[in-house]
Amino acid sequence: MAIKIPIVCVVLEGGPGTLNTIYNAITHGTPCVVVEGSGRVADVIAQVSGLPVPEITISLIQKKLSVHFREMFATFTENRIVEWTKKIQDIVRRRQLLTIFREGKDGQQDVDVAILQALLKASQNHGHFGHENWDHQLKLAVAWNRVDIARSEIFSGEWQWKPADLHPVMAAALISNKPEFVKLFLENGVQLKEFVTWDTLLYLYENLESSCLFRCKLQKVLVEDPAAPPLQMHHVAQVLHELLGDSTRPLYPRPRPGDHPRLLLPVPHTKLNVQGVSLRSLYKRSPGQAAFTMDPVRDLLIWAVVQNRRELAEIIWAQGQDSIAAALACSKILKELSREEEDTDGSEEMLALAEDFELRAVGVFTECYRKDEERAQKLLIRVSEAWGKATCLQLALQAKDMKFVSHGGVQAYLTKVWWGQLSVDNGWWRVLLCVLACPLLLTGFVSFRDRRLRAGGCAGRLRAFFSAPVVVFLGNALAYSAFLGLFAYVLIVDFQPVPSRRELVVYAWLFSLGCEETRQLLYNPDGFGLRKVATLYFSDFWNKLDLGAILLFIAGLTCRLLPALLYPGRVILSLDFIVFCLRLMHIFTVSRTLGPKIIMVKRMMKDIFFFLFLLVVWVVSFGVAQQAILIHNESRVDWIFRGVVYHSYLMLFGQIPAYIDGVNFSPDQCSPDGTDPYKPKCPETDATRLTPAFPNWLTVLLLCLYLLFTNILLLNLLIAMFNYTFQQVQEHTDQIWKFQRHDLIEEYHGRPPAPPPLILLSHLQLLVKRLVLKIPAKRHKQLRNKLEKNEEAALLSWEMYLKENYLQNLQFQLKQRPEQKTQEISDRVNAMLDLLDPAQEQRLASLEEQVAETAEALRWVVQALRDGGFGAERALPALASRRASEELSQEVGRRRKAGDPEDAHHVNARHLLYPDAPVTRFPVPDEKVPWETEFQIYAPPFYSAERKDKAVMDPVGNNLESLSEIHFNAVDGLVDRRSFHGPYVVEDGLPRNPRGRTGLRGRGSLCCFGPNHALHPVITRWRRNQDGAICRKGIKKMLEVLVVMRCLSELWALPGGSRDPGEAVPRKLKDVFRREFWPSLEALLRQGTEVYKGYMDDARNTDNAWVETVAISVHFQDQSDVELKRLNSHLHAHEPEVSVRWQVVDGGLPLCASHGAILQKVAVLFGAHY
Repeated sequence: MAIKIPIVCVVLEGGPGTLNTIYNAITHGTPCVVVEGSGRVADVIAQVSGLPVPEITISLIQKKLSVHFREMFATFTENRIVEWTKKIQDIVRRRQLLTIFREGKDGQQDVDVAILQALLKASQNHGHFGHENWDHQLKLAVAWNRVDIARSEIFSGEWQWKPADLHPVMAAALISNKPEFVKLFLENGVQLKEFVTWDTLLYLYENLESSCLFRCKLQKVLVEDPAAPPLQMHHVAQVLHELLGDSTRPLYPRPRPGDHPRLLLPVPHTKLNVQGVSLRSLYKRSPGQAAFTMDPVRDLLIWAVVQNRRELAEIIWAQGQDSIAAALACSKILKELSREEEDTDGSEEMLALAEDFELRAVGVFTECYRKDEERAQKLLIRVSEAWGKATCLQLALQAKDMKFVSHGGVQAYLTKVWWGQLSVDNGWWRVLLCVLACPLLLTGFVSFRDRRLRAGGCAGRLRAFFSAPVVVFLGNALAYSAFLGLFAYVLIVDFQPVPSRRELVVYAWLFSLGCEETRQLLYNPDGFGLRKVATLYFSDFWNKLDLGAILLFIAGLTCRLLPALLYPGRVILSLDFIVFCLRLMHIFTVSRTLGPKIIMVKRMMKDIFFFLFLLVVWVVSFGVAQQAILIHNESRVDWIFRGVVYHSYLMLFGQIPAYIDGVNFSPDQCSPDGTDPYKPKCPETDATRLTPAFPNWLTVLLLCLYLLFTNILLLNLLIAMFNYTFQQVQEHTDQIWKFQRHDLIEEYHGRPPAPPPLILLSHLQLLVKRLVLKIPAKRHKQLRNKLEKNEEAALLSWEMYLKENYLQNLQFQLKQRPEQKTQEISDRVNAMLDLLDPAQEQRLASLEEQVAETAEALRWVVQALRDGGFGAERALPALASRRASEELSQEVGRRRKAGDPEDAHHVNARHLLYPDAPVTRFPVPDEKVPWETEFQIYAPPFYSAERKDKAVMDPVGNNLESLSEIHFNAVDGLVDRRSFHGPYVVEDGLPRNPRGRTGLRGRGSLCCFGPNHALHPVITRWRRNQDGAICRKGIKKMLEVLVVMRCLSELWALPGGSRDPGEAVPRKLKDVFRREFWPSLEALLRQGTEVYKGYMDDARNTDNAWVETVAISVHFQDQSDVELKRLNSHLHAHEPEVSVRWQVVDGGLPLCASHGAILQKVAVLFGAHY
């Protein structure tokens, strides 16, 4: 069963909505802490809270609002100011629920500690808390999110915590996102390897935040798989696979048909409470059951990252191994989620956290690279089993982490791969000369990194040289240039009806290119499957361009081989030549200068694509209008296109038709009837067909506007878009070039050494290996390396050690910041003040004790002087004892609590929310209650409720004709409509409440207009102890009163209620006793003492209907009274939700409205304690 934690409303600043929140909280008995000095509503309430309620006037509130709401004060209407005044009066009236906190030297921390300590004391009083119950203290601290209290009072060393005892609260802290507690639990022995089980992990995913994007994606997966259980970890793996990319394997495999589900217990679908009661069962399992995950730190890190919880993710990341891969994977997940996140702020936070993880990966790799370059490079290409058998380099490329890829250590490794066995000190020109003249290799013209190659034979050097990616790239670049030259020669010079030898060479060359593209498409060293490999292949823009060029060449070749389509075939091949030339840009990406420029061109193409949408609107609109004005009924489609689109487009570049203004019109340049296929149709002319008849002023005006918007506005917009794209790329030129350089290196690293068309020999060799010898494809270890377990464990331990160094350096850098140093100084000063405060309190307590002893001594001296006959009796000073002072102050507080003398008007009858009805009263501040006070804006709503007993209620509605038969201020049939306070005013056919305005017209939920008479007996007896003696508090006796509590109420009430017409005893009073006791009850009421007779401040009162009651005291002096025994034996509540009992008469008894004042009168009548 969950612990019931009290609610406290803490008010900081706030506007109109905050005032409503405070008002509702106070109304429902929730205590409020208002922080003075925080501004606006908080300051207004704080500044008037010490005033008596009658002094909180409309003018005062208006003045306060003008000071604290300067910007929006002009929007405050008179009605709104009146409403604010009424609400503030009601808030201040319940001072016992209102606390004003004035920030001092200790700041907000004091109020936090005070509230938490109060909650702890409350829990202790209810029997849920004790010094030995540390677990409960911790749950409260977690619920209040006060890790400082947990550190100082709970984890103080007095109790030895077992890690298993912290697991439930650890899960609660994770789900409620309290990273400081997670860090505290980790410091006190919680091991993630023991905490993260399959049950716990699945429970955490079931309790993702409702607004979490990952939760939405999981729900979509579950919808697509209706036959699956509610939620399994392979569903989570499916979503993670989409986020991490195709280069990774699923992190959680799908269970086999014969496998049993991992969950040992059904996970409750209730919302997790902070006490962790429902989590306790998740850790009760058999000792031999292996329910722990493969990598608990990774699993918990992913759970925190997908919810964008920065602090939790950072804490968990610091606990695990494989930190570089983990940081890069988190960066990838966050970037993918940010693309789908609709909330802009959430997307920006995800991108910021992704960048932070990228920087962490860079920081740890920097530490590793400084320590040992070779081992750091092993980390780059190590296959990580925890992250789907991906490498750090693959994860960085998938996440597009340019800062990591452009790191000096990563680039040094890529350069090493690019040059192969060649030394990186060789110049490009040396390698190029050796490609053109192979005998130069024998002369030592180029150097190798391996000493054995330097002293080895010719075959080893040739193999090492031509297998280097840089040499493969240069060979392919030279061969591709030769192919384009030969292709151009065939198209321009040697394109015969029958293909020539040169053209056949082009065909063979293209066939080799097609074979190479097929090899790349089917290349699958990781065993991903054909579909996944095809997806990876087509994700590259240059592969799409290659495939398009080859398909276009095949189409042109097909047409070229058909004699009837020879010329169209040549046209298609000519267009295909353009596509092949565009492929040259991929070769230029190797250049540090041209590479970023190609990126700029690609991004600017996207800008042009969106720009064309705007341009087409203007071109088409102007073209259609111009064609319709100039030409009449042009039916030739080609000339319509020229007039609407082509001519309008050429006008952007200054080619304006001569006839558009009618000045240079010549009939020889056009066709009058549109029959000449080589001339446009003539514009509108007169009868002689010599002079144009169209309005040339209109066409000139349209042309000017068209050129204004297109040439000046749209073209400048395009230039601005290009400039923005250029600036974006230019700022990160180096990073972009280094990032895209990897794709080129990886492509030529896995490419056969021979360039096309000689590459066909390599393809033939591959066919023999794969189809005949059945040798599977393997990725070269230079880009992907699976280490042995011992070597991998040692490498990860080394990485984790250097990660700790990185975190220490990061923490040191944070401490060196000026703001951090200032915070440390402030914390030290506050700590010193906290140490001094107890000493001051001890000194004050000592002074109070000394003053008390001095007062006792003076009292003894005065008594001795009086006994000795010195001084007159009346001249003796009156020295009150401390007990008398305390009793006096308590008595004053109780009197104010029972009935505030400041309230001269009815209060409950003006509560804005009418009970059990969807109606709100018009706000009536205290100063506007009397009818004599002018209140021009007073416009209360009308409300009369229907009741079940329609025979005893007045008509419903505000129709005065139906009320004309009612006789007010008289006995109207069985209904006594006379008031105990004398005749009341009847205005416009409706009686007027003698106590003033209430904010509501009609009769509300009462039976009758005018006074509704009630009876409330106050049945009391003396409170006695076990010996039968009357209990006393101080010198006063204590009473017990018979009270009832009805359903949906937390307040006690005196028995009784409204009397129906003709009844002497209310029906509600009869319901408390059995029928046999009713005659005796009526007799007791006749013998009782009337303690009050008059108006009752009831929440149901309105301007036209109110409750007047008669309170009769029925007191049993003797406990052996026969009638008292009969009364106790006949107590019976007809409704099970109604409780009837004797309660001690005390000011702290929670009573309904006005019943406390009546009970106090009875206590005064008998001289009893109240």
